[in-house]
Order: sequence, then C-alpha cells, then structure tokens
Amino acid sequence: MMHSKINSSINWAILCTGWGRNATDLIEAYVNGALKASKIKLVIFESEPCGAAEIAKKHGIPTLQIKRKDFSTSSDYQQNIINVLQNCQIDYIFLLNYKYLIQKEMLLAFPNRILNIHPSLFPSFLGTKTAIQDAIAYGVKITGITTHIIDDEYDKGIIIYQHPIKVGAKDTFDSLYPKFVKKGKKIILKTIRKIEKNN
Repeated sequence: MMHSKINSSINWAILCTGWGRNATDLIEAYVNGALKASKIKLVIFESEPCGAAEIAKKHGIPTLQIKRKDFSTSSDYQQNIINVLQNCQIDYIFLLNYKYLIQKEMLLAFPNRILNIHPSLFPSFLGTKTAIQDAIAYGVKITGITTHIIDDEYDKGIIIYQHPIKVGAKDTFDSLYPKFVKKGKKIILKTIRKIEKNN
C-alpha cells in the first residue's frame, strides 16, 4: 500500500510548465544527496526548452511531456496527469513553475500531498503570476517566499515554511529575483525534509 511503506523513500513528482529554475535547483540538490528519504521519480513538463526536464534526463530521472492544449478540457488534462502519477506510485507532488489551477479531482486523488511555492509572504500578493513585481510596485519593505500544501482555493492552504526577503529602495525585479532563486532552493529542501520527518 502507498501509505504504509516501511523504511522506503517518499516518491515525488515535479510538475512544471515553464523553464523550472526552482525545479532544476531541486533536482541538482537531490542528485548530490541533499535528500535522505525521498526519490524524485518523475518530472512532468509542458513547454520546451525546460531546464528541469533537461537535467532530469541527464541524471536518468523519468520525464513526461504533457501539454494542456492536447486535451479538450482542464479535467481531461488533469485526469491524464492523475493516471500517470498513480501508475508511478507517486506519494507527493511539488508544483514548481506550474501555471494551472489544480482541480478537485487531483486534490481528492492526492489529499494534502500537493505542494506549491509562491513568491510572496502569505497572505500578501496571492492569485498573481507577478508577485515579485507587485511587491516592488506596492513599495513593501519586506516580501518573501511561502511553501504550502494546496487546497481548493487558489494560492491558499496550509503554510509549511515562509522566508522573508528584504526589498531595497532601489531594487528591481532583476536585482530581487536572484534572492528568490537562492532562498527558494533552501526553502524547497526544508519543506521536503519536513515532509520526510512527518512520514
């Protein structure tokens, strides 16, 4: 049974619709032994080029390209993903640079097992693809990163970790983004280790 494994690793899938900078960093860390009780078993990607898929292939991690446009509805698209994940015996899913809203069927198939990273401190700048730019435009002094378990509301759910990032008066997206990349890698690893500990 999936939930009664003894002394075996947690099987993860990464879902990525863009280049996947955070996903690429995670896979590199994983290959270098950063995770003790997890196995990245599958990377599902959409567009090419995809850095996450490229590095996964390089290290022998299975990848699968699934395009939303190949399906007539969002439900059909996500049902296809559910079937793939269940066939691969995936325990947890990490959405890293994934742009589609997770629907009820997938939430029910993987209850409290779908994680996301968002470039803001919840509850600020939610439901947006431009949270870093929005924080700069709004003039906040501190923004940050949140990892959370998703539920049926967009950018909501149980917070796992948050990490603040200071915004300087002269900061631009180009100067802030590298901080998000650096902190993002750390918070993703911390999040997975917390899941490992709880399992």
